Amino acid sequence: MKFATLQDHTLDGRLLIVSRDLTACVEAGDIAPTLLHALQHWADVEDALRRRYEALNAGRLESQPFDPRRCAAPLPRSPQWCDGSAFLNHANLMEKAFGTPPIPDLDTIPLMYQGASDDFLGPHDDVPMPSETDGIDFEGEFGVIVDAVAMGSGADQALDAVRLVVQLNDWSLRAMGPREMRTGFGFLQAKPSTSFAPVAVTPDELGNGWSDGRVHLQLEVSWNDAPFGRPDGGEMSFGFGELIAHAARTRRLKAGTIIGTGTVSNVSRQAGSACIAERRVIEMIDQGEARTGFMRFGDRVRMEARWPGAGAGPFGVIEQTVVRAERPA
Repeated sequence: MKFATLQDHTLDGRLLIVSRDLTACVEAGDIAPTLLHALQHWADVEDALRRRYEALNAGRLESQPFDPRRCAAPLPRSPQWCDGSAFLNHANLMEKAFGTPPIPDLDTIPLMYQGASDDFLGPHDDVPMPSETDGIDFEGEFGVIVDAVAMGSGADQALDAVRLVVQLNDWSLRAMGPREMRTGFGFLQAKPSTSFAPVAVTPDELGNGWSDGRVHLQLEVSWNDAPFGRPDGGEMSFGFGELIAHAARTRRLKAGTIIGTGTVSNVSRQAGSACIAERRVIEMIDQGEARTGFMRFGDRVRMEARWPGAGAGPFGVIEQTVVRAERPA
Protein backbone atom coordinates (compact mmCIF):
# COMPACT_ATOMS: atom_id res chain seq x y z
CA MET A 1 0.00 0.00 0.00
CA LYS A 2 1.01 3.61 -0.50
CA PHE A 3 -0.03 6.49 1.74
CA ALA A 4 0.33 10.24 1.84
CA THR A 5 -0.95 13.02 4.07
CA LEU A 6 -2.91 15.97 2.72
CA GLN A 7 -1.82 19.20 4.36
CA ASP A 8 -4.94 20.77 5.81
CA HIS A 9 -3.27 22.98 8.47
CA THR A 10 -4.08 20.59 11.29
CA LEU A 11 -1.40 18.82 13.32
CA ASP A 12 -1.69 15.48 11.50
CA GLY A 13 -3.35 16.29 8.17
CA ARG A 14 -5.72 13.91 6.33
CA LEU A 15 -4.87 10.39 5.22
CA LEU A 16 -4.70 9.64 1.50
CA ILE A 17 -4.34 6.28 -0.19
CA VAL A 18 -2.17 6.72 -3.29
CA SER A 19 -2.20 4.56 -6.40
CA ARG A 20 0.78 2.35 -7.18
CA ASP A 21 1.85 4.63 -10.06
CA LEU A 22 1.47 7.76 -7.87
CA THR A 23 -1.05 9.36 -10.25
CA ALA A 24 -4.31 9.08 -8.29
CA CYS A 25 -5.50 9.07 -4.69
CA VAL A 26 -8.57 8.69 -2.51
CA GLU A 27 -9.24 9.81 1.02
CA ALA A 28 -9.52 7.25 3.79
CA GLY A 29 -10.94 9.27 6.65
CA ASP A 30 -13.80 6.85 7.22
CA ILE A 31 -11.24 4.10 7.93
CA ALA A 32 -8.54 6.16 9.65
CA PRO A 33 -8.53 9.96 9.78
CA THR A 34 -4.73 10.22 9.80
CA LEU A 35 -1.75 8.02 9.08
CA LEU A 36 -0.72 8.20 12.73
CA HIS A 37 -4.16 6.90 13.73
CA ALA A 38 -3.82 4.08 11.19
CA LEU A 39 -0.45 3.05 12.63
CA GLN A 40 -1.79 3.13 16.17
CA HIS A 41 -4.71 0.86 15.15
CA TRP A 42 -2.98 -1.14 12.40
CA ALA A 43 -4.47 -4.52 13.24
CA ASP A 44 -7.98 -3.05 13.04
CA VAL A 45 -7.64 -1.01 9.83
CA GLU A 46 -5.06 -2.78 7.67
CA ASP A 47 -7.51 -5.02 5.81
CA ALA A 48 -9.92 -2.18 5.02
CA LEU A 49 -7.06 0.05 3.83
CA ARG A 50 -5.72 -2.73 1.62
CA ARG A 51 -9.13 -3.38 0.04
CA ARG A 52 -9.47 0.30 -0.82
CA TYR A 53 -5.93 0.40 -2.18
CA GLU A 54 -6.65 -2.58 -4.43
CA ALA A 55 -9.92 -1.02 -5.61
CA LEU A 56 -8.11 2.25 -6.41
CA ASN A 57 -5.49 0.46 -8.51
CA ALA A 58 -8.20 -1.55 -10.29
CA GLY A 59 -10.04 1.63 -11.26
CA ARG A 60 -13.14 0.75 -9.25
CA LEU A 61 -13.15 3.99 -7.24
CA GLU A 62 -13.78 7.60 -8.10
CA SER A 63 -10.40 9.17 -7.44
CA GLN A 64 -8.64 12.50 -7.74
CA PRO A 65 -5.22 13.31 -9.22
CA PHE A 66 -2.41 12.92 -6.71
CA ASP A 67 -0.64 16.24 -6.17
CA PRO A 68 2.49 15.87 -4.02
CA ARG A 69 2.75 19.65 -3.70
CA ARG A 70 -0.31 19.57 -1.46
CA CYS A 71 1.25 16.96 0.81
CA ALA A 72 2.80 17.27 4.21
CA ALA A 73 5.31 14.68 5.37
CA PRO A 74 3.55 11.29 5.54
CA LEU A 75 3.70 11.76 9.31
CA PRO A 76 3.75 15.51 9.98
CA ARG A 77 4.76 14.58 13.54
CA SER A 78 5.56 11.29 15.24
CA PRO A 79 5.95 9.91 18.77
CA GLN A 80 9.72 9.60 18.23
CA TRP A 81 12.39 10.10 15.56
CA CYS A 82 15.67 8.21 15.98
CA ASP A 83 18.33 8.50 13.29
CA GLY A 84 21.19 6.05 12.96
CA SER A 85 24.48 6.07 11.11
CA ALA A 86 24.20 2.67 9.48
CA PHE A 87 26.63 3.23 6.60
CA LEU A 88 30.06 2.78 8.14
CA ASN A 89 31.77 3.98 4.97
CA HIS A 90 30.55 7.49 5.86
CA ALA A 91 31.99 7.32 9.39
CA ASN A 92 35.26 5.83 8.13
CA LEU A 93 35.70 8.67 5.64
CA MET A 94 35.15 11.24 8.41
CA GLU A 95 37.72 9.56 10.64
CA LYS A 96 40.28 9.41 7.84
CA ALA A 97 39.83 13.03 6.78
CA PHE A 98 39.97 14.53 10.27
CA GLY A 99 42.37 12.05 11.87
CA THR A 100 40.02 11.39 14.77
CA PRO A 101 40.38 8.27 16.95
CA PRO A 102 38.16 5.35 15.94
CA ILE A 103 34.76 5.30 17.62
CA PRO A 104 34.65 2.36 20.06
CA ASP A 105 32.47 -0.60 18.95
CA LEU A 106 31.58 1.22 15.71
CA ASP A 107 31.17 -2.03 13.79
CA THR A 108 29.05 -3.77 16.44
CA ILE A 109 26.90 -1.06 18.10
CA PRO A 110 24.94 1.31 15.83
CA LEU A 111 25.37 5.05 16.23
CA MET A 112 22.04 6.81 16.81
CA TYR A 113 20.69 10.13 18.00
CA GLN A 114 17.19 11.23 18.95
CA GLY A 115 15.92 14.11 16.82
CA ALA A 116 12.95 16.43 16.98
CA SER A 117 9.73 14.77 15.79
CA ASP A 118 7.17 17.54 16.25
CA ASP A 119 7.57 19.51 13.02
CA PHE A 120 8.53 17.49 9.95
CA LEU A 121 8.63 19.24 6.56
CA GLY A 122 6.69 18.22 3.46
CA PRO A 123 8.38 17.27 0.18
CA HIS A 124 8.03 20.67 -1.49
CA ASP A 125 8.09 22.99 1.53
CA ASP A 126 10.65 25.77 1.53
CA VAL A 127 13.35 25.09 4.12
CA PRO A 128 13.95 28.09 6.40
CA MET A 129 17.45 28.40 7.85
CA PRO A 130 18.84 31.14 10.13
CA SER A 131 22.20 31.79 8.43
CA GLU A 132 24.36 30.61 5.55
CA THR A 133 27.33 30.57 7.93
CA ASP A 134 25.81 27.60 9.81
CA GLY A 135 27.00 25.17 7.12
CA ILE A 136 23.67 24.15 5.56
CA ASP A 137 23.77 20.56 4.34
CA PHE A 138 21.30 17.98 3.04
CA GLU A 139 21.44 14.29 4.01
CA GLY A 140 19.62 11.75 1.86
CA GLU A 141 18.36 8.75 3.82
CA PHE A 142 15.80 5.99 4.07
CA GLY A 143 13.67 5.25 7.12
CA VAL A 144 11.02 2.94 8.48
CA ILE A 145 7.92 3.59 10.56
CA VAL A 146 7.18 0.89 13.11
CA ASP A 147 4.31 -0.53 15.07
CA ALA A 148 4.77 -0.79 18.84
CA VAL A 149 8.09 -2.44 19.76
CA ALA A 150 8.66 -3.95 23.20
CA MET A 151 11.73 -2.96 25.17
CA GLY A 152 14.52 -5.48 24.69
CA SER A 153 13.22 -6.85 21.38
CA GLY A 154 15.73 -8.72 19.25
CA ALA A 155 16.55 -7.73 15.67
CA ASP A 156 14.20 -10.26 14.03
CA GLN A 157 11.29 -9.32 16.27
CA ALA A 158 12.02 -5.63 15.70
CA LEU A 159 12.09 -6.05 11.93
CA ASP A 160 8.64 -7.68 12.05
CA ALA A 161 7.32 -4.40 13.48
CA VAL A 162 8.13 -2.42 10.31
CA ARG A 163 4.90 -1.14 8.80
CA LEU A 164 6.06 1.52 6.32
CA VAL A 165 9.21 2.60 4.51
CA VAL A 166 10.01 6.26 3.78
CA GLN A 167 12.59 8.43 2.03
CA LEU A 168 13.88 11.52 3.84
CA ASN A 169 16.29 14.43 3.96
CA ASP A 170 17.79 14.91 7.42
CA TRP A 171 18.98 18.51 7.23
CA SER A 172 22.19 19.38 9.09
CA LEU A 173 23.95 22.58 10.12
CA ARG A 174 27.57 21.46 9.98
CA ALA A 175 29.09 24.48 11.73
CA MET A 176 27.10 23.66 14.88
CA GLY A 177 27.66 19.92 14.96
CA PRO A 178 31.24 19.71 16.34
CA ARG A 179 30.50 21.83 19.40
CA GLU A 180 27.31 19.95 20.22
CA MET A 181 29.07 16.59 19.87
CA ARG A 182 31.87 17.71 22.21
CA THR A 183 29.35 18.49 24.96
CA GLY A 184 28.32 14.84 25.14
CA PHE A 185 24.65 15.82 25.04
CA GLY A 186 24.13 15.21 21.32
CA PHE A 187 22.57 17.25 18.54
CA LEU A 188 20.03 20.01 19.04
CA GLN A 189 20.61 23.18 17.00
CA ALA A 190 22.64 21.25 14.42
CA LYS A 191 19.58 19.27 13.37
CA PRO A 192 16.68 21.37 12.01
CA SER A 193 13.36 19.84 10.94
CA THR A 194 13.65 16.76 8.73
CA SER A 195 11.94 16.59 5.31
CA PHE A 196 10.15 13.58 3.83
CA ALA A 197 9.17 12.40 0.36
CA PRO A 198 5.38 12.48 -0.07
CA VAL A 199 4.62 8.76 -0.04
CA ALA A 200 5.14 6.10 2.63
CA VAL A 201 4.94 2.52 1.35
CA THR A 202 4.44 -0.91 2.87
CA PRO A 203 7.58 -3.04 2.39
CA ASP A 204 5.89 -5.37 -0.12
CA GLU A 205 5.57 -2.44 -2.55
CA LEU A 206 9.36 -2.42 -2.95
CA GLY A 207 9.57 -6.00 -4.25
CA ASN A 208 13.22 -7.04 -4.39
CA GLY A 209 14.09 -3.50 -3.30
CA TRP A 210 13.32 -4.63 0.26
CA SER A 211 15.35 -7.53 1.61
CA ASP A 212 17.50 -8.35 4.67
CA GLY A 213 16.07 -5.30 6.42
CA ARG A 214 17.53 -2.91 3.83
CA VAL A 215 16.26 -0.70 0.99
CA HIS A 216 18.06 -1.79 -2.17
CA LEU A 217 17.32 1.31 -4.22
CA GLN A 218 19.53 4.07 -5.56
CA LEU A 219 18.95 7.47 -3.99
CA GLU A 220 19.44 10.02 -6.76
CA VAL A 221 20.45 13.43 -5.40
CA SER A 222 20.89 16.67 -7.35
CA TRP A 223 21.90 20.12 -6.12
CA ASN A 224 20.81 23.12 -8.18
CA ASP A 225 19.94 20.65 -10.99
CA ALA A 226 23.48 19.20 -11.09
CA PRO A 227 23.80 15.47 -10.29
CA PHE A 228 25.41 14.97 -6.87
CA GLY A 229 25.13 11.26 -6.10
CA ARG A 230 23.17 8.03 -6.52
CA PRO A 231 24.32 5.77 -3.67
CA ASP A 232 22.52 2.48 -3.08
CA GLY A 233 20.76 1.84 0.21
CA GLY A 234 21.72 -1.82 0.20
CA GLU A 235 25.21 -1.13 1.62
CA MET A 236 23.91 -0.58 5.17
CA SER A 237 26.32 -2.07 7.69
CA PHE A 238 23.39 -2.51 10.10
CA GLY A 239 19.94 -3.54 8.86
CA PHE A 240 16.74 -1.94 10.11
CA GLY A 241 16.11 -4.84 12.48
CA GLU A 242 19.36 -4.06 14.28
CA LEU A 243 18.66 -0.32 14.29
CA ILE A 244 15.17 -0.74 15.73
CA ALA A 245 16.41 -3.21 18.35
CA HIS A 246 19.14 -0.74 19.32
CA ALA A 247 16.57 2.03 19.81
CA ALA A 248 14.40 -0.34 21.89
CA ARG A 249 17.24 -1.66 24.06
CA THR A 250 16.15 0.38 27.10
CA ARG A 251 12.74 1.73 26.10
CA ARG A 252 9.59 0.65 24.34
CA LEU A 253 8.78 2.28 21.01
CA LYS A 254 5.29 3.59 20.34
CA ALA A 255 3.50 2.95 17.05
CA GLY A 256 4.52 5.66 14.62
CA THR A 257 8.17 5.86 15.72
CA ILE A 258 10.50 6.56 12.78
CA ILE A 259 13.97 5.02 12.52
CA GLY A 260 16.43 6.45 9.95
CA THR A 261 19.51 5.00 8.27
CA GLY A 262 21.73 8.04 8.38
CA THR A 263 23.38 9.35 5.22
CA VAL A 264 23.36 6.77 2.43
CA SER A 265 26.99 6.12 1.58
CA ASN A 266 28.76 3.68 -0.75
CA VAL A 267 32.38 2.56 -0.89
CA SER A 268 32.48 3.17 -4.65
CA ARG A 269 33.36 6.80 -5.40
CA GLN A 270 31.39 6.48 -8.65
CA ALA A 271 28.18 6.48 -6.61
CA GLY A 272 28.80 10.05 -5.46
CA SER A 273 27.41 11.19 -2.12
CA ALA A 274 24.11 11.97 -0.43
CA CYS A 275 25.45 14.88 1.63
CA ILE A 276 27.89 17.75 1.09
CA ALA A 277 29.99 16.87 4.15
CA GLU A 278 30.95 13.53 2.62
CA ARG A 279 32.02 15.14 -0.65
CA ARG A 280 34.11 17.62 1.33
CA VAL A 281 35.96 14.93 3.28
CA ILE A 282 36.65 13.01 0.07
CA GLU A 283 38.15 16.23 -1.32
CA MET A 284 40.27 16.55 1.82
CA ILE A 285 41.52 12.98 1.43
CA ASP A 286 42.14 13.16 -2.33
CA GLN A 287 43.11 16.81 -2.83
CA GLY A 288 44.29 18.01 0.57
CA GLU A 289 41.45 20.46 1.16
CA ALA A 290 37.67 20.78 0.97
CA ARG A 291 36.64 22.71 -2.13
CA THR A 292 32.85 22.37 -2.13
CA GLY A 293 30.97 24.92 -0.05
CA PHE A 294 27.71 24.38 1.76
CA MET A 295 24.27 25.53 0.62
CA ARG A 296 23.21 29.13 0.23
CA PHE A 297 19.79 30.77 0.29
CA GLY A 298 17.99 30.05 -2.97
CA ASP A 299 19.75 26.71 -3.50
CA ARG A 300 17.61 23.73 -4.45
CA VAL A 301 17.98 20.04 -3.64
CA ARG A 302 16.14 17.14 -5.26
CA MET A 303 16.06 13.53 -4.07
CA GLU A 304 14.32 10.49 -5.54
CA ALA A 305 14.88 6.81 -4.79
CA ARG A 306 14.75 4.56 -7.85
CA TRP A 307 15.35 1.00 -8.88
CA PRO A 308 18.54 0.96 -11.03
CA GLY A 309 17.61 1.69 -14.62
CA ALA A 310 13.90 2.12 -13.78
CA GLY A 311 11.52 5.04 -14.07
CA ALA A 312 9.84 6.95 -11.26
CA GLY A 313 10.53 5.71 -7.76
CA PRO A 314 8.04 4.46 -5.16
CA PHE A 315 8.21 7.38 -2.70
CA GLY A 316 7.87 10.36 -5.02
CA VAL A 317 10.29 13.27 -4.94
CA ILE A 318 11.72 15.63 -2.36
CA GLU A 319 12.36 18.95 -4.10
CA GLN A 320 13.02 21.95 -1.88
CA THR A 321 14.57 25.40 -1.74
CA VAL A 322 16.57 26.79 1.17
CA VAL A 323 15.32 30.22 2.25
CA ARG A 324 16.25 32.74 4.93
CA ALA A 325 14.16 32.20 8.06
CA GLU A 326 11.98 35.14 9.00
CA ARG A 327 12.86 36.76 12.30
CA PRO A 328 10.08 36.89 14.91
CA ALA A 329 8.37 40.27 15.14
